[in-house]
Amino acid sequence: MATNLTMPQIKKSILIVGAGPGGYVTAIKAAQMGAKVSLIEADKVGGTCLNVGCIPTKALIHVSSTFSAIKEQSAKLGITVSGMDVDWAKAQQYKGSIVKTLVGGVEGLLKANGVAVYRGRGIVKDAHTIQVGSKTLTADCIILAVGSEPVRIPIPGADLPGVIDSTGTLALTEIPKSFVIIGGGVIGIEFASLFASLGTKCTIVEALPRILPPIDAEITRMVRADLEARGIAILTDARVESIEQAGASYTVHMNYQGQAQTVEGEKVLMCVGRRAMTQGIGLEEAGIVLNCGKVVTDDHFQTNVPGIYAIGDCNGKLMLAHAASAQGIAAVNHIMTGRDSYHAETVPSCIYLEPEVASVGRKEEELQEQGIAYRCGTFSLSGNGKALIEAGGKGMIKILADAKYGQILGVHIYGPRATDLIAAAAIAIRLEATVDEFTSTVWAHPTVGEALGEAAEAVFGNSIHWPPKKK
Repeated sequence: MATNLTMPQIKKSILIVGAGPGGYVTAIKAAQMGAKVSLIEADKVGGTCLNVGCIPTKALIHVSSTFSAIKEQSAKLGITVSGMDVDWAKAQQYKGSIVKTLVGGVEGLLKANGVAVYRGRGIVKDAHTIQVGSKTLTADCIILAVGSEPVRIPIPGADLPGVIDSTGTLALTEIPKSFVIIGGGVIGIEFASLFASLGTKCTIVEALPRILPPIDAEITRMVRADLEARGIAILTDARVESIEQAGASYTVHMNYQGQAQTVEGEKVLMCVGRRAMTQGIGLEEAGIVLNCGKVVTDDHFQTNVPGIYAIGDCNGKLMLAHAASAQGIAAVNHIMTGRDSYHAETVPSCIYLEPEVASVGRKEEELQEQGIAYRCGTFSLSGNGKALIEAGGKGMIKILADAKYGQILGVHIYGPRATDLIAAAAIAIRLEATVDEFTSTVWAHPTVGEALGEAAEAVFGNSIHWPPKKK
């Protein structure tokens, strides 16, 4: 006899360890898809990004860039300013208010979506069990989103009180008179720019031949020239050997291009990279494979232990907050539907300088190394009206396209609003758009964005607002 009765749908349960931008976004998405979700956090909701990373750093960068813009451009713009100074204590209060608002917002979203939040250090016991203090939590699947922490070079003097990491830098109660910054990656460059704008004498010490190695080399050269023009000293091919305290300052000893050299600063910022926070949480005991401390995962972000996933900084694939969020959503989709949609080639990188840097997709050096035939179009922002108004025309846009079909492979921007504009480029790469589709798009005028269309025209040597190359 036929019946209308249907079997009830089985509700999956998911345990997420870590409430940073990977973990909390994953938790909300999983709850929206019908899972029973528990989120475990040892410290503060929002993780490094919201509390001691992306957000507080950008808040202080906004303070410094606003101060710098008024100080440097007011006379030219016909604005009279006198008695201008930075109240660092109030700047820190402003930073704190932004962080508090966002963290409170995340906590509210978790509650609104029915996510159970447990405070404490999560220890993995097996494929379905996490221990949090005296509580034992079980679920169908586990997602590790435990993040990363700053690395310190194991050299003499690395533990001196004035040698700080990015977290310590954000908590400074006074603006240092001088700063030695060990590491010319994104974090070091952003902090150098921030404090130089506030009057701090900054020296960047980088072991590699150039700063910002992941960024397009042509743009890196422009960034370096602009930073040096602002008084920031940049020492590349410089390996730090020791740090010693000298009264109220610190002396950094280094091998600079084969010669012994020293540089002094009131504070020393060590930002030579980050490492996954995977130690002491039971991963190896549970049989999870690690590689140099990073959790090994497949393309679905699943570990070698079925049912356990790892997203964000702890898997070492790409240490960016938005990458962690996207990976978490992909992992949840795989758990709930057996499918996912993560496209690593569309993950943009952003650097918050004046002006900004942003890139997505392939770099020119990559294409050359892999023997991929490509065409390159560049457009100087000195030919763009809005960029001229906002940043004196400083910067450029570079578009790399497949030589045969014109498919856009990479976009690199140095200029005002770069970190917003890069979204259009990411969508173009995701949709496999061609240069022709970019050039046939109508870009609003006057905007910095219309320079994307000009750079696309330049792929075939047809920029409207730039003289043609001499043949």
